[in-house]
Amino acid sequence: MPLPPTSQRSASPSQPSGKGEVSDLKAQLRQLAGSRAPGTDDSKRDLFKKVISYMTVGIDVSSVFSEMVMCSATSDIVLKKMCYLYVGNYAKYNPDLALLTINFLQRDCKDEDPMIRGLALRSLCTLRVPNLVEYLVGPLGSGLKDGSSYVRMVASIGVLKLYHISASTCVDADFPALLKHLMLNDPDAQVVANCLSSLQEIWSLEANTSEEASREREALLSKPIIYYLLNKIKEFSEWSQCIVLELVSKYVPPDSSEIFDIMNLLEDRLQHANGAVVLATIKLFLQLTLSMTDVHQQVYERIKAPLLTQVSSGSPEQSFAVLSHLHLLVMRAPMLFSSDYKHFYCQYNEPFYVKKLKLEMLTAVANESNTYEIVTELCEYAANVDIPMARESIRAVGKIALQQYDVNAIVDRLLQFLEMEKDHVTAETLVLVKDLLRKYPQWSHDCIAVVGNISSKNIQEPKAKAALIWMLGEYAQDMQDAPYVLESLIENWEDEYSAEVRLHLLTSAMKCFFRRPPETQQALGAALAAGIADFHQDVHDRALFYYRLLQYNVSVAEGVVNPQKQAVSVFADIHSSEIKDRIFDEFNSLSVVYQKPSYMFTDKEYRGPFAFSEELGNLSIGVEAPETIVSSQIVEANDKDLLLSTSEKEDNKGLSNNGSAYNAPAYDGSLSLVAPQVQSDLLSLDAPLPSHTPQTSLAIDDLLGLGMSVASTPPPPPTLKLNAKAVLDPNTFQQKWRQLPVSVSQDTSISQQGVAALTNPQSLLRHMQGHLIQCIASGGQSPSFKFFFFAQKSEGSSIFLVECIINSSTCKAHLKIKADDESSTQAFSTLFQSALSSYGSSYGMH
Repeated sequence: MPLPPTSQRSASPSQPSGKGEVSDLKAQLRQLAGSRAPGTDDSKRDLFKKVISYMTVGIDVSSVFSEMVMCSATSDIVLKKMCYLYVGNYAKYNPDLALLTINFLQRDCKDEDPMIRGLALRSLCTLRVPNLVEYLVGPLGSGLKDGSSYVRMVASIGVLKLYHISASTCVDADFPALLKHLMLNDPDAQVVANCLSSLQEIWSLEANTSEEASREREALLSKPIIYYLLNKIKEFSEWSQCIVLELVSKYVPPDSSEIFDIMNLLEDRLQHANGAVVLATIKLFLQLTLSMTDVHQQVYERIKAPLLTQVSSGSPEQSFAVLSHLHLLVMRAPMLFSSDYKHFYCQYNEPFYVKKLKLEMLTAVANESNTYEIVTELCEYAANVDIPMARESIRAVGKIALQQYDVNAIVDRLLQFLEMEKDHVTAETLVLVKDLLRKYPQWSHDCIAVVGNISSKNIQEPKAKAALIWMLGEYAQDMQDAPYVLESLIENWEDEYSAEVRLHLLTSAMKCFFRRPPETQQALGAALAAGIADFHQDVHDRALFYYRLLQYNVSVAEGVVNPQKQAVSVFADIHSSEIKDRIFDEFNSLSVVYQKPSYMFTDKEYRGPFAFSEELGNLSIGVEAPETIVSSQIVEANDKDLLLSTSEKEDNKGLSNNGSAYNAPAYDGSLSLVAPQVQSDLLSLDAPLPSHTPQTSLAIDDLLGLGMSVASTPPPPPTLKLNAKAVLDPNTFQQKWRQLPVSVSQDTSISQQGVAALTNPQSLLRHMQGHLIQCIASGGQSPSFKFFFFAQKSEGSSIFLVECIINSSTCKAHLKIKADDESSTQAFSTLFQSALSSYGSSYGMH
């Protein structure tokens, strides 16, 4: 039979020229099916390669399923492999087509070639079609007893696949018992390892419902089995050694002599070339000696060299994984690694994530004997052209200074950083100088002398500006221009989008007022007025709090805002000792790399809120986003009381302009004075406050130039009121979004301040939540951000759904709004645009 001509319609197998290409393949495969002419297998190979190539790029070639099955009747193992790959891909999505493969796979399971038997059995178990389970039992039973170790190895993993398809069928066929027998008697080490892996998973899952499975799982940790596996450890592959070592780490030896026997037996595993084997061995040694303090310390000494060797060899990714484990050990026993600090110096060609981890380790191992050398090295990094690296280096120097090692030299180095005239260096240094002054106030004279020469106009980063403002208030008596610098900053209040800076401005203005009243009087009045008018919850509350304190008693206010302080002795650690111990218990796992216990990134309640995927139908839970978004339900549950001002908690009056339960008093030249009882609650004073008449209340207003009078009528409520407790689950949102038509589709502008604030997307979500508009999904990165919002009318159950796409490069936002009740869509659109347009000003920023 002559070979059919090869189609010339497509030059590239991955780019078919038209829909007829798959049809041509089908016709050619049908012609070759059953042919035994010379060269047929070569032609089949070419056609099979085309089919696999199409399948790889996402082209649907399921229509040639039957032809591929018919062409599989060959002894060519390459064709078999390609056919099994094709069948495994399409059978699980097309159970009806999977029936066509059963006969030829079962036939191949009895082939003379053990390689074909193993591949066929593996493909048969890969089908994962529940109604074909009965066809797996026979081939698996034969495979476990096969004379070829390769077939037995495949069959032992196949049993686990069967268990996940149908646990009852697997247990009823008594496969776990066969696996245990094979594990203890098979001469091939890989078969033993596969049996062990399958048994561990099966019995762990079965132990919840079966006492027998629970006993069998415990039996794996018996002394005979542990010693049997340890004696074969050198025969196992690297992957298998890790499984065995993980099992042995759960074994509890009855006495110390047995511990030493196990450690002596595994001593050579520390010199293994594979990092996973080394880490698994280290974990075992650490677990075995936890109750033996002296030996445990000797283990630390012993494992240093293997770990440092692994760090210096291999890829950056492997180095990072090993460094993460070394970092954990350094944190637990820094003194043991203090003499090896040079191993943690950064190399020029290392990626940033490796350098950052090394900097943390240098900080941890610093002590009296090596501080000078480490700080000298870190100062070299501070001049690095890599800005993130320079920032981390300066932070590392500051952390060492806070550990009380050679503080004199370190403070001098930090002050030299301020003279480098690099914005990022100056910003990071200011933050550290603030912390140093909190711990070492005796250095205030030297530090303030240098800080006083820095212009606030050159500081743009919020944290650095907040640190400078803190120093202006704390050391106002030592900084000649402090009141005037604060006044210039307060004059630009509206241009400052960071709430942190505005909060520090209020506090520093108060402190400066108590030290230098005449010079600060006007600036404080302007700060309080701007703060009370601020739409940010924290800023407004703090300003109102300070105003009421001053209104009550200036001496009391000074005692609250500017009391005598003690130097900070210890700064809070990010991780508690309990979490660190939990991470140590999970040594040699992702917990060490993520620096958090496994439950924090595996349990749903810790995974965080909904993360945006390209299609709304693919809403998923985000593990770790760069900026954590707080769900509306959590915010409402935790911050409900915080949304009420003091007076509103008393009488809970009305709704504000945005329909929320909180009505922030806007500063329009008037301010309602609170009742004396409310002031008493606010200040937590035991003695009742005297009643204030408007005349006495206005005394402080006249002093500060506020000019606030007694009250103004609240603005009328908006025409559209939203439900403050609106709740909508993602599935309902998805269903409604697909069903409802688009009621409004338009573009709107967003301010430059709003675009700048999008560096922290969480601030937008909190801002919209302040308007009772909740976010259910978000995603994207500059310049394109995408958000899905929802809101509910306060009367009735009408829901509004919004898709908001913000382009930060054009300062535009495209809105699509859908609603159950289209009659109120326009009113909601106006409300939504109003809320969005105010984003980035002083309102709602975090």
